[in-house]
Amino acid sequence: MGPGAGVRRDQGQASPLVALLMVVAVVAALALAQMSAVVGDRARARTAADAAALAGVVDGEAAARRLAAANRGTLVSFTVTDGDVLVRVLVGRATASARARLSLDG
Repeated sequence: MGPGAGVRRDQGQASPLVALLMVVAVVAALALAQMSAVVGDRARARTAADAAALAGVVDGEAAARRLAAANRGTLVSFTVTDGDVLVRVLVGRATASARARLSLDG
């Protein structure tokens, strides 16, 4: 037996592990990007719904539709009940609802 005869050679064993870690990191980054897009859509949908409801209570459905579109949304529904305006807006994959009432008090 010569020198190094029972020594195990582990050369190159780190490469598959590093490759696996890179794949996991890329998948995690893609998942995080997807989640942040959904969170952003939800926030924009709430903003668009609030703006549409306020515009709708003052100037009607056409104004609500314009304000929803100005906030990158689509007015899905517009309902007036007992002086309340209820709207539902779609932005991306998120929907949000908002209600507004015109109050002339104070």
